[in-house]
Amino acid sequence: MWLRILLWGFLLIALIVGGALLYLGSQTYSPSTKAEAAMQGNSDVTVTKVKNGYKFEASDGATVQPNVIFYPGGLVKPESYSPFANELAQLGHRVYIAKMPLNLAIFGQNKADAFIKEHPDEAYVIGGHSLGGAFAARYANQHSDKLVGVYFLASYADDGGTLADTNLSALQLTGSADGVLNWEEWERTKANLPANTEYVSIEGGNHGQFGSYGHQKGDNEPQIGEAEQLENIINAMQQWMEQLSK
Repeated sequence: MWLRILLWGFLLIALIVGGALLYLGSQTYSPSTKAEAAMQGNSDVTVTKVKNGYKFEASDGATVQPNVIFYPGGLVKPESYSPFANELAQLGHRVYIAKMPLNLAIFGQNKADAFIKEHPDEAYVIGGHSLGGAFAARYANQHSDKLVGVYFLASYADDGGTLADTNLSALQLTGSADGVLNWEEWERTKANLPANTEYVSIEGGNHGQFGSYGHQKGDNEPQIGEAEQLENIINAMQQWMEQLSK
């Protein structure tokens, strides 16, 4: 009797878990054709699968500090951010994209540990898109001694990831046509950012074009193309990181 109840209980749990995984899979955004191509690297950039994700670096071995750690947005596959990583790698930065359990950064906050262990004596910035940025901030809150800066792509530092009392530098990037970002919460949580924070608004940029995975549910149509938005992102990142090295 009890054995039968246990078996039915395990079966019910398996069905619930299986159903949840199928649902999450159906809601997850996949990389565009452009992103898939960027994952292959090129003559200038080498892409390597590493523990906890992917590494992009200049093929000639030359590196420019700081290294960049990236946490993907919620339910977005990490490969969707390969154009971003590829562009930064072409500038000489070593870039790590974290691969999150179920594509949710809430389950992989400490993925950055494995990346930093590869080159523990070098400088690192951490950040991410949307949900990924929030959990990158939470990591920075607990490991500020390992980092020199935090960046946010359509994201913010929530109360659990406050950086207000740190000496870190921060970069806040948003798109003026973003229909997914909670703008009220974004405004409120400015108090959680360090004194040295730079704000950059990309005119016409939306939420989904911080990655390369197509239109995101609830987002506004962008007023600029994906390539132009990426160019703005890379320029802002480059200028910010150049200041960090001075």
